[in-house]
Amino acid sequence: MSNVIRYTAQKLVLCRPAAPATLHFQSYVTRAHPSPLPTAPIQDALQRLISEMDERHLHRSQRWENNKDKRVNQRSTYLTARGRPTHPSEEGVRKEAAEKEYRRMDESLEVALQLNLDPRKPGQALRGSFSLPHGNGKKFGVAVFTDNMELAKEALANGAVVAGGASLIEDIKNGHVSLTSFQRTLASPEMMSQLSSIARLLDQLLETLEQQQSGISNYRTDKEGIVRIGIGRGSFGVDKLMDNMRELMNEIQSIKPESFGKGKKGKGGSAKGTKYYLKAHLSTTQSKGSVLVDLRTIDPTSSFFMSDPL
Repeated sequence: MSNVIRYTAQKLVLCRPAAPATLHFQSYVTRAHPSPLPTAPIQDALQRLISEMDERHLHRSQRWENNKDKRVNQRSTYLTARGRPTHPSEEGVRKEAAEKEYRRMDESLEVALQLNLDPRKPGQALRGSFSLPHGNGKKFGVAVFTDNMELAKEALANGAVVAGGASLIEDIKNGHVSLTSFQRTLASPEMMSQLSSIARLLDQLLETLEQQQSGISNYRTDKEGIVRIGIGRGSFGVDKLMDNMRELMNEIQSIKPESFGKGKKGKGGSAKGTKYYLKAHLSTTQSKGSVLVDLRTIDPTSSFFMSDPL
């Protein structure tokens, strides 16, 4: 910064120029124009939620260990009050409590995707089903109908709740097998004609083995145009959840209606520049809130799709 020479009536004065004024801009924030909420890229949002799950698990496991003596005393007092002569001693109760570990809950992750749709208008009420690459983590009880006893034994060994042929159908008719014990049914081709007698009891369509194993997820828009769907469990990890999220967004993009948008004064229509995606929130089963996702990272038409824009 160069010096400036100023002449006065008495003497020559050497001084520095005045510093330039600093401009301060203040954002315009009112109730009608609130400050924008912070968003996170999809990968960071998933990682944040998984980290919160790990913190909850660590806190609860520590509390489980700290309250071990309290649980032993409560259990011993309860068994003593029952007055049964064969109740275990305090040492037995303490040994039983030491063998029990804290059971971690594998929380589900759900995305709430708000679309610029008005379900009251024709063609804007979306619903359908698709397969997630890694499933949604839900486990269903499966009943297998087959006359092949070897196949029935193999199905039971692989996790089926019940398996059998005509005898299983009779047990369901008589109420010996509860319909609440299974949620999905598989049937071999020769059993399809015999299942007509309990079709009303089952109250669902029979699915083939390939459809059952694919892990089909159903979705539909509510009256506000929001799609809520689970994308997996916390134990999946970020990579598998990213794959499921990518498949979900590609599915939502593929069924995008030609005309969408709520419009103004009831006119609606998808004018140039109308947004299809409005908001996206990620949450878990026990999270206190949700994470607002950066739409650029989940929009299949964006150059930042499934990546970090920074």
